Amino acid sequence: MADSIELDFLAVETSKSGDAIGVRYELNGQTRIHVVDGGYLETGDRLVEHIAKHYGTGKVDSVVLTHPDSDHANGLRKVLERCEVGELWMHRPWLYAEELLPRFETYNSADALRSRLRKLYPGPAALEELALEKGIPIRDPFQGAYIGDFLVLAPTRARYLDLVVASQRTPEAAKDSTLIEASLEGLAALVKAAKNFVQGLWGQEFFPAGGTSEENEMSVVQTIVINGKRALLTGDTGRDGLAEAADYLEAMGGTLPGVWAFQVPHHGGRRNVNTEVLNRWLGEPLKTPEDGYKFSAVCSSAKADTAHPRKVVVRAMIHRGAHFSATEGRNLLLSTGISRANWTSTEQTPYPPDYEKD
Repeated sequence: MADSIELDFLAVETSKSGDAIGVRYELNGQTRIHVVDGGYLETGDRLVEHIAKHYGTGKVDSVVLTHPDSDHANGLRKVLERCEVGELWMHRPWLYAEELLPRFETYNSADALRSRLRKLYPGPAALEELALEKGIPIRDPFQGAYIGDFLVLAPTRARYLDLVVASQRTPEAAKDSTLIEASLEGLAALVKAAKNFVQGLWGQEFFPAGGTSEENEMSVVQTIVINGKRALLTGDTGRDGLAEAADYLEAMGGTLPGVWAFQVPHHGGRRNVNTEVLNRWLGEPLKTPEDGYKFSAVCSSAKADTAHPRKVVVRAMIHRGAHFSATEGRNLLLSTGISRANWTSTEQTPYPPDYEKD
């Protein structure tokens, strides 16, 4: 059979956005099923049913948790429970407690630090328990690892450990995970309330100076090339993660800019990208709008999540020739080398005339 890939971005519909991606690909005569994040618990059930219906199987070769947030981790419990899973790929910060101990002044015991880290990262901890119970091997998705035919571009092990130490989830920064969630939700509410839109001409884009959180920067960035077309899956990574991924890809002989399918990081958050990093991956903005599309940009965002995607991010994608589409209550499919009956093309998202300035 010819090489092919199907990338399914499932709708994650709550008051906040989430990610759940199913992938089936055939390369050199071998077919593999690859799952990246699972949204919330209810999303996990729909993801399992989607795999059974469209991929015709209950077997999943690899499951990847990009980072520990609940909108990515919780649904994967259902995948591990209901599917025959070959491998689970995720980061477990508690594995490095002994190595990290000197960097935490308030801890003098690796066991105590290990226990605390498990409590502060409940999503991965629950998946670890389930995987060990079912005998599913757990692998570390650091830069250079191959997950099937997907190459992990970021993060490096060293950078990941630095992010764990700097994270707001760490024992130095917070005493209780409930407080962490409350503070993050409070910040999200402030962000939603503080919108100042300005009109912009074609090509104008503004990104705030500050980047995204350490937890988001922990995200696994992975890529695959099928029929000469590169897909990039980004999770919730930020500018540093995208830059690290680009550096590694170019060092490995890859050519940038140039993608066929681009997962817009963090549901279209404006602190995850900027002009410089988008130019590296997607090319510089077009001087004027052009007919046709150079690549597809897919954003996992919920209808009820009014903070995502940001208008400036939508504009930035379209500036570079993207066909931009957001899930917004529907499942989206990108494919090459194969078609799926009764699935139709989506319309281009309209170009926003204004964007967020503050």
